[in-house]
Amino acid sequence: MATLNIFSAGAAQAVVAQIVEKFQRESGNLINAAYGAVGAMKARVVAGEPADVIVLTAALIDELIQQGLVVPSSRVDLGKVGTGVAVRAGTPLPDVRNPQVLRGNILAATKIVCPDPAVATAGKVVLNALDQLGIADQVRARLQYFPNGYAAMAYLAQSTSMLEMGITQITEIMANRGVTLVGPLPPELQNIAVYSVGLAAHSAHPERSREFIRRLTGFNAHAVLSAAGFDVS
Repeated sequence: MATLNIFSAGAAQAVVAQIVEKFQRESGNLINAAYGAVGAMKARVVAGEPADVIVLTAALIDELIQQGLVVPSSRVDLGKVGTGVAVRAGTPLPDVRNPQVLRGNILAATKIVCPDPAVATAGKVVLNALDQLGIADQVRARLQYFPNGYAAMAYLAQSTSMLEMGITQITEIMANRGVTLVGPLPPELQNIAVYSVGLAAHSAHPERSREFIRRLTGFNAHAVLSAAGFDVS
């Protein structure tokens, strides 16, 4: 019985996990899936951990192709994902529709949780947005970093403090029922990332891996991707 090793960005976890569950049930193959910040996932692949299917931002998949770690012809885009603002479910929703109003609400927040910018796309977006708003120094002490957006949203969902805010990829917000998506960052502060999947160049099970990729990217997967927060247009 084959075991497929999948390395996936946290932004795609909700969708990949659904495909994993169905694929294992229908094919009898086992899947070892790891999820996390894109930088951390890429580092594990580069370090030589056994990999079959890799789901990261398009830019990082292209880097792995250049390094000979992903089959060039195997790359397929899943869709676009933006960065959004979240609060704990049931708490008041701040206005995030324009930069100046968002600026005031960030300054009023007692804590801002987000992925670690050292390894996560959304974390870098947060720091850039704070710089553009001119409040990076003012809120630095109230920033709390997590290994990925899922961990940040899990913390926010369980917190009992008021006026806390989370900022991460929209797909990571929508996957947690304990938090509410307030809305995307304003266009001026936004960063849209394209997520892609590729076949690992040294996959031990290339045909089974290609079948998994087909299930993740086929027409029937579009509704799943869209419901998870991907823009598949």
